[in-house]
Amino acid sequence: MIASLRGTLLDRRDDGCVVEAGGVGYEVLLSSASALRLPPVGGEVRLLIVESVAMYGGGTSLYGFLTLEEKQVYLVLRENVPGAGAKKALELLDKAAKSLPNFRRAVVDKDPKSLVTGFGFTLKTAEKLVAALQGKMESLSVSAGPGETAPSMAFEEAVAGLVALGYRESAARQAAQSARDVLGSAANAQDVLRESLRHLAGRS
Repeated sequence: MIASLRGTLLDRRDDGCVVEAGGVGYEVLLSSASALRLPPVGGEVRLLIVESVAMYGGGTSLYGFLTLEEKQVYLVLRENVPGAGAKKALELLDKAAKSLPNFRRAVVDKDPKSLVTGFGFTLKTAEKLVAALQGKMESLSVSAGPGETAPSMAFEEAVAGLVALGYRESAARQAAQSARDVLGSAANAQDVLRESLRHLAGRS
């Protein structure tokens, strides 16, 4: 079983790449989010691999991931979401990869609205994910990637911004919570702050 590949990137596409390792070129399927983060052709790349054998005597496909977190979330999706085979799980991961911490939080908080507004899932799919993944995501440790803000950090940053504008902390926290109830737990700090100000303006 192939657990990882390290080698030269020979080709890259929106949905995968070819990696040469030990003189052999391996075709690897990727989420579009991962494909965008590949180095230029000719550069070195390391991918974590999940093998998938097609039913009824089909061949083996390799699915690649740039981080252990992405691989873990992919496996949780593939193994627990009804009807999600290897390719479908990769499609789901592609949307979840916008922010794995926020995706995890939305599932744990049973907040399908955040999966719709923050990740682009349909409401039907979002509700399916929340139901299927209860008890499956809590043990995963996912951290914010470059440019991401984890939900708790977004909330605290919004509160700090309101306090800096002269609001009492108690009022700021109440407004930020109301804003997050409207926007969902995947909202970033700027959106929470903006909605909090609308809430406070409506009360004045």
